[in-house]
Amino acid sequence: MLGLIARRVLTLIPILLIVSFGVFMLSALLPGNPAVTLAGGEAATRERVEEITQQLRLDDPLVERYGRWLGDAVRLDFGSSLFVGDRITVWQEIKTRLPVTASLAFAALTVGLLIGVPIGIVSGMKPGRTIDRIGVSGTSIGLAIPNFFVAMLLIVVLARGRDPFFPTSGFNRLSEGIGPWLKTVTLPALSLGLVSASSVARQLRAALIDVMGSNYVRTAWATGQSPLRVVGKYALKNAGIPAVTVVALQLTFLLGGTVIIEQLFGIPGLGSYLIRALTNQDVPVIQGVVLFFVISNVTINLLLDITYGFLNPKVRVT
Repeated sequence: MLGLIARRVLTLIPILLIVSFGVFMLSALLPGNPAVTLAGGEAATRERVEEITQQLRLDDPLVERYGRWLGDAVRLDFGSSLFVGDRITVWQEIKTRLPVTASLAFAALTVGLLIGVPIGIVSGMKPGRTIDRIGVSGTSIGLAIPNFFVAMLLIVVLARGRDPFFPTSGFNRLSEGIGPWLKTVTLPALSLGLVSASSVARQLRAALIDVMGSNYVRTAWATGQSPLRVVGKYALKNAGIPAVTVVALQLTFLLGGTVIIEQLFGIPGLGSYLIRALTNQDVPVIQGVVLFFVISNVTINLLLDITYGFLNPKVRVT
């Protein structure tokens, strides 16, 4: 198992280097002189252009700038916002906003599992029947509707009146209490979780249908074991491997998919922070948040590979 982990970590090093270089080049992709663009374009003053040039050290060679930026990034030093200054660094903002985005993503994933897993199991056990057709139709609709449209529907249906039970803006952290947190996280989590539930249900249904036709499951039925034992102990163990992949992919999607939902509900997470930085062309913030999202996705994929090793011993030797 340790060999599997070591191999996966070594394969991630070149990927992270390539991705980090792409993130670093975001400043070089700005049209014209990046310092002039970041300083306000045609309205930029010479003093502001020189200040940004010195702050980002844009007059140094590209390789030297990348090496210096990568060395700082390894120490989680992404610099400071061009508009806030050194009062708060990008990493401090990320640490402050990360719990908000993470709690929203895990709440949405919980919604997806609570809805998607039962639908997938019921549909997989009774393929072709009425309940299966209803489940397939529902998941197809869920996959086709964007999460921001679901959010607007939920606002219209569940947030009516002058003082709705579920607020449509703002966010209470978990540290402020579970009750206030649930009130503010419910609508955003449902908006993201319903789409995730559709993906989990479809994948689990397809995997369960294949497993239910295998010989060892037929043998379990023939020995007179209960449906709960046959499905729970034998079928789901193998059908769950593809579902684990979908869950991991959904978690990476949710971490990045919160960008629009956070903006829509006025949630002070990483998504709204990134949107504001993109609007202002705040390169240090964009680089820091994008690189953090990339590292988070790579870490989740690493944990997924390790989970494969526990569920399937054959993976440990590949």
